Amino acid sequence: MAGKISKRQFLRKAVAGSCGLGLGLAFAGNGLFGRTSVPLNPAPRHPSPGWKWTTEARYYILTPKGIKCQLCPNNCVLKEGETGECRTKIRDGDKLISISYGNPCAIHIDPIEKKPLYHFLPGSSSFSIATAGCNLACLNCQNWEISQASPYNTRNYDLPPAAAVEQAIAGGCRSIAYTYSDPVAFYEYAYDTAKAAREKNIKNVLVSAGYIHEKPLRELCRYADAANIDLKSFSNEIYEMLNAGTLQPVLDTLVILKEENVWLEITNLVVPSWTDDMDMIREMCQWLVRNGFRDTPLHFSRFHPLYKLTDLPATPLNTLESARKIALEEGIMYVYIGNVPGTQAENTYCPSCKKEVITRKGMKILGNKISGNHCEYCGAAINGVWE
Repeated sequence: MAGKISKRQFLRKAVAGSCGLGLGLAFAGNGLFGRTSVPLNPAPRHPSPGWKWTTEARYYILTPKGIKCQLCPNNCVLKEGETGECRTKIRDGDKLISISYGNPCAIHIDPIEKKPLYHFLPGSSSFSIATAGCNLACLNCQNWEISQASPYNTRNYDLPPAAAVEQAIAGGCRSIAYTYSDPVAFYEYAYDTAKAAREKNIKNVLVSAGYIHEKPLRELCRYADAANIDLKSFSNEIYEMLNAGTLQPVLDTLVILKEENVWLEITNLVVPSWTDDMDMIREMCQWLVRNGFRDTPLHFSRFHPLYKLTDLPATPLNTLESARKIALEEGIMYVYIGNVPGTQAENTYCPSCKKEVITRKGMKILGNKISGNHCEYCGAAINGVWE
């Protein structure tokens, strides 16, 4: 087992490191859970301001210091030709242009459980798309080959919103998931695709870090049906050092999604020596209960050594079990352990009679004892979108 290294050492290592771009198609094409119906022969593209796969950004203003993006808390201010921290917005004259529109580098058909969503249309398939770019820079990112890249550097598909919806329907998917990198980075593409999907009765799923301003989030919620938000820690300092963000905007996102009636599940990745402090986890759970998230599914996910944290060990199972125990003690009704196939903590239990109502093995549903939204054993309501 690798020894622990201090956060300061990791931070130095992160600053010194460089982002690799060699696996731009890491999530496209044939995969473990199905096959995309999109042709697997994308050609490299080299975007320019006149390139057809661009669109004007939806949220920005012109200031004396430059164009200010108003999409997320990074609040990037760009001079001519500069690109935002997300690598998907570029200034062209007096306009802010998105270069991620209609050109995903990752396409896949996934089980909805992979998002992870355990209380939303279980057993269904989700057409999953992503472009390069992200507005955070997590040291532990599992998709860093695309999240820390630009659409300039990845091999991309020609898939405008209407075509994405057609492919989802052709693949027998009940939803489209905006995932792998972060839909905040490809906001305009996600928004227009979600709007087109709603017209065809296809659900929309946001898999995001939730690092976004209120106005664009509420606008996107008009077409969003479900979301899984990464609540990466309950420490602002750790957010800054580990993820290059801050905590409060993510907490605000959780509240807004609840207000907008978007089905919500929350993931907390437990990273050894970073986010495995049980007092912090208890504080996080207490905040969730106080703010109305008692019946919101919470997933404690196992960390695996990746990207710039390869010297850390995988999260011990007993650490995850301790986190789950704390969440249950604090009153959260549905608490799961993720990235550990075979654990009993991937099943759903009725909060009333305590019986197992959904049996899972990895991302497969082996049994379902929920009828409508009620436990078949005792009739108690089970919060979720089941049909």
